[in-house]
Amino acid sequence: MAEQTHVLFVEDDDVIREATQLALERDGFAVTAMPDGLSGLEAFRADRPDIALLDVMVPGLDGVSLCRRIRDESTVPVIMLSARADSIDVVLGLEAGADDYVTKPFDGAVLVARIRAVLRRFGHAGGADRGEEPAAPAADGVLTFGELEIDTEGMEVRRSGQPVALTPTEMRLLLEFSSAPGTVLSRDKLLERVWDYGWGGDTRVVDVHVQRLRAKIGQDRIETVRGFGYKLKA
Repeated sequence: MAEQTHVLFVEDDDVIREATQLALERDGFAVTAMPDGLSGLEAFRADRPDIALLDVMVPGLDGVSLCRRIRDESTVPVIMLSARADSIDVVLGLEAGADDYVTKPFDGAVLVARIRAVLRRFGHAGGADRGEEPAAPAADGVLTFGELEIDTEGMEVRRSGQPVALTPTEMRLLLEFSSAPGTVLSRDKLLERVWDYGWGGDTRVVDVHVQRLRAKIGQDRIETVRGFGYKLKA
């Protein structure tokens, strides 16, 4: 990486925090490590990192609440870290606006791979918010589906003429659907194309992001095809 990617890492366990910071720095990342949610929020506001790694169970301000606070202010990518593969932890983190999650204990190489996968989606070599555009744009760069307009060049979405604020992951998901309207896309296919999971992954990530996207563009715009996946209504 020509420019160091800045990682905010919030973890209350001293051993995990120090070991993970060293591992990330060896892989070329610049790391700001904080032991609790409140200091993590202060560091985020002061440093504006390229990506945030947030442990779910940290004191002061828990990881889910911290994720919500960050998401209120920024579209920076967020990965949640949880000591449990508990469904509630995972779903709460994703619903708060996280883009992905990793279960502890984790292998350092796996964590780095997940970070780099998220950064590729967001178009980061260090700092950009947008990822590669997976959809083929219309001639004028605007795709229209009823009241929904998707500007694939300006990366903007409007519903009934009003702008819709999407995170980069939500935008990539919508672009993937809009590239093949009416075509059913499986959860595994969406994990591969949107989350860059060549090795498979947890389909709950897809389900929660689809749920969040529906809330913004219209509940009936994306249809569930039971046993197969989702499709965008043409």
